[in-house]
Amino acid sequence: MYIVGIDVGGTKCAVILGQVDDAVRPLIIDKIVIPTKDYPNPFRMIERMQHELDKMLAIHQIEIRSVSSIGISCGGPLDSKSGMILSPPNLPGWDEIPIVRLFKNKYNIPTAVQNDANACALAEWMMGAGKGTRNMIFLTFGTGMGAGLILDGNLYSGTNDLGGEVGHIRLASDGPVGFGKAGSFEGFCSGGGIAQLAKSVVSAKLRNSESVGFCPSPEKIPQIDARVVALAAQTGDPVANEIISISAHYLGQGLSILIDILNPECIVIGSIYARNEKLFKPLIEGLLQHEAIPSALGVCQIKPAELGDSIGDYAALCVAMYEDKY
Repeated sequence: MYIVGIDVGGTKCAVILGQVDDAVRPLIIDKIVIPTKDYPNPFRMIERMQHELDKMLAIHQIEIRSVSSIGISCGGPLDSKSGMILSPPNLPGWDEIPIVRLFKNKYNIPTAVQNDANACALAEWMMGAGKGTRNMIFLTFGTGMGAGLILDGNLYSGTNDLGGEVGHIRLASDGPVGFGKAGSFEGFCSGGGIAQLAKSVVSAKLRNSESVGFCPSPEKIPQIDARVVALAAQTGDPVANEIISISAHYLGQGLSILIDILNPECIVIGSIYARNEKLFKPLIEGLLQHEAIPSALGVCQIKPAELGDSIGDYAALCVAMYEDKY
């Protein structure tokens, strides 16, 4: 069985041709990446992706009737029921684009779209760290903080695809801004939020004539990002570890809320956490013991995402697999 994944992003779009057999993960047969800036008109981009898909099928001598489904992963907001992309902030000009209809009309096979957090949740659930569970939460913890929810063995997207927008939860009265809200879960636990937090902490320390190893002068402050902080923390820098401890504190708070409300078997955390589990995990464990319902915490594992840099490819393919299965 062949499946197709379409990954639509602000930096790049990708077309992935996969094959499903009895293996844990689908085999990626071919893939092409197209810079999003090359096609500012979304309809032209979709035409290009379809052209590339046609070429792939011809090269590998695969007839379209052998493709069971197409899965599309894209940043929200979108309407998964009508198959419409609705003005994602990272995709200017993609306003009310009927992407599912455009692929269905051309290929006449089942096609579905999910926001990228839901698509990644499907991937980690079907073939990654959450495989074998029925109740799983996937947290992006990357550029932003979003969630994909697998509840009772099904993807839950909410009434109008806003299920899992955990980044909007306010965890403090003030703090770094994420999701348009100061002190939010995304503000404390995202790449952009950690950068804001770090710049604030470092600025205050330099004003007080305190030493900051990874940023010795005010001129370097604009260059601080989450990666700089994490690398410094890994070497034992005390200021970097202070910043990570603040983020970890609020990560633990957010996790405890999710554990208490949704009672999952597993919470899988991607990107920044997955790359820096040794920094975060010891700090969140104590807070979870204090904050979460003990019996709910006792059945929940906190795991780093397993699919790494390939998660976007597998996410789109898993939307296709989920569409085909359900």
